Amino acid sequence: MVESGVPVAAAAHTMASRYGVSERQARRYVEQAMATGRLEVPETNVVFTVKLPGSLAGQVRAHARGTDATLSAVVARALAEFLDRDAPEGRAGW
Repeated sequence: MVESGVPVAAAAHTMASRYGVSERQARRYVEQAMATGRLEVPETNVVFTVKLPGSLAGQVRAHARGTDATLSAVVARALAEFLDRDAPEGRAGW
């Protein structure tokens, strides 16, 4: 949209409705695309509640703090790696 001359506000509004993000976040994506070129909009996150043993939750929190990452980022990366490793042959990302 940016490449075709669509105004920032209009592009942000379209992206917000198309991708289910806030207009504020969509505007950030548009501005980043203007600065760096095309940008892939990440998939929408959903809340996924699980119960973990307290010690494991503590280890995850400590790892997140130690790597300056969010809990969500640490858990998402760990689960993605686990699923890719255990995916049937030819079914990565399964």
